[in-house]
Order: sequence, then structure tokens, then C-alpha cells
Amino acid sequence: MMEEFTINEMQEMQRDLQEKYKDKWEPIGPETGKNKLLWMVGEIGEVIDIVKKNGGTNACTDKELRTDLVEEMADVLMYYNDVMLCYGITEEELKKAYVDKFEKNMKRW
Repeated sequence: MMEEFTINEMQEMQRDLQEKYKDKWEPIGPETGKNKLLWMVGEIGEVIDIVKKNGGTNACTDKELRTDLVEEMADVLMYYNDVMLCYGITEEELKKAYVDKFEKNMKRW
């Protein structure tokens, strides 16, 4: 079984990418967060296209489509982590907000 893959690990990988391409990519920071969000939305659109064009079941069961789906989801997560880095959101902050929101939703209806 595969080990857990943490947000901290993903963010460290994104920092490594940012360092490698610092001369080609815009820097991580609050002012570029908007652009990272827009790129992330674009990647979400690619995920949607796979499912919309092929159906959810095919996207999950066809080997080639599933590979494409998972790759696009990885792109979404890469930009998601870039956004978190831009705004200085830590894994701990996200966990607290997620748990709080979960608890609120569990009591909602």
C-alpha cells in the first residue's frame, strides 16, 4: 500500500518547481495568486471535458481515459498548492478550516 501523500509534501514539490523555473515563471506571492487560481480553473475545465465527453463511468474504467483524468487532477492539485503558497496557507490552517466546515455541514440538515 502507498504511503500518505501530504499537502506539505506537495507544497515542497511546488517550491522546487518554482525554484527551478524562477526565471520563466511568475513568482509565488499574493499578487500572483489570482493568476494561479485562473490556471487552476483551466485545469478543472480539462477534467470536466474528459468526464463530459466520455461519461463518468468510462473516465473511471477505460485505462487511457483514467490516466488522462488522474493526470489532469494532478495538474489541478499543483495549481491548488501554488495558490496556497501564494497566500501563505499552511496545511494546519487548511486542516482546521476543513474540520470546522465538515462539522458545520454535519449539523446543517
